[in-house]
Amino acid sequence: MMENLILKILRIAFHSFVLLSLFSKNGFAQPVDKAEPIEWQNPFKPDEVDKAIESGIKFLLSNQKDDGAIYDRGNPTAITALSLMSLAAVGHLPIHPNENGEAMSKALEFILLEKNQDEVGYFGKDGGRMYGHGIVTLTLAEMLGMGMNEETDKSIREKCQKAIDLILRSQKVRKSQSQQGGWRYSPDSNDADLSVTIWQLMALRSAKNSGLDVPSSAISDAIEYLKRSYKSKLDEQGEPIDKKSGFAYQPGGHPEYTTTAAGLLAMQVCGQYESPFVLGAADWLLENEPKTNRKFFFYGTYYYAQAMYQRGDEHADKSRKLVEEILLPMQKENGRWQGGGSESGAGDVYCSSMAMLALAVKYHYLPIYQR
Repeated sequence: MMENLILKILRIAFHSFVLLSLFSKNGFAQPVDKAEPIEWQNPFKPDEVDKAIESGIKFLLSNQKDDGAIYDRGNPTAITALSLMSLAAVGHLPIHPNENGEAMSKALEFILLEKNQDEVGYFGKDGGRMYGHGIVTLTLAEMLGMGMNEETDKSIREKCQKAIDLILRSQKVRKSQSQQGGWRYSPDSNDADLSVTIWQLMALRSAKNSGLDVPSSAISDAIEYLKRSYKSKLDEQGEPIDKKSGFAYQPGGHPEYTTTAAGLLAMQVCGQYESPFVLGAADWLLENEPKTNRKFFFYGTYYYAQAMYQRGDEHADKSRKLVEEILLPMQKENGRWQGGGSESGAGDVYCSSMAMLALAVKYHYLPIYQR
């Protein structure tokens, strides 16, 4: 209990200054005395990203159901978690005493419903599979200490640890040598791919940062899987011969925009900032920029923006400018982003959440995305 209290105090302190900008948006008055109340005004003029984010938030919350879920297509648990994470990434939290905070608290309560996690800890039974399980687990790990009361915090911690334990068991399912350390569509899959693996690895890293029981070996085994997914032969020291390359969907494949961006983010989140795999992937992405006709554009651009931000300097500056130039004109009048091609059936809540997570490098509030 003391650990939970300390964690809550630290996180609240970290986010407290965000309340200033939130209050001006929700009509909170800051009276000097009872006779002449004066409404507090935000001294910082919102830029185009701020306006887009505010409009995106309104769209997401317009899709909130009576039970707290936020979604417009399938996989309500995973999409609600993704929405919750995108709201937190731009500075809102369930503990904030305003409309957005209340909506997030309801969304968190929905995720924590008994029906959404089975007896073995799985969050993917509503169709989200291990993708959804990783997304929900990562979100809960980031929400630790952010419940409205001790009971909610206890539920977050218990359900998150149970979900982490399932991820750990799934990683240990017997696989071929090239697939070891990774995950795929179901907890009992005997193969792996980078896309599913990244969500589980991010969840493990976040949970470990938050003090949950995560063995370091699980993270290092997953990193080794990522290295095997990098398109390059290795030298005698195990370093890539090709100094500029990317990550493939599976070991032996060719680098793609989405998987290279995902692998780059995950390795840096796990502390591999100066790894030659990181340096090569970041430089590869400088030459393979986000384009709206790329497969899984929103998914890849979320990873691209966050991964290049982590890299810093030229990579961060160029990527942020590109992402804003592409995403801002794509937003519709009602605040949504709409996917096409491979993401046309994913729903606008999914695409909008991904777009907001990509634009969130301006704010970098969530611990998992901080340098």
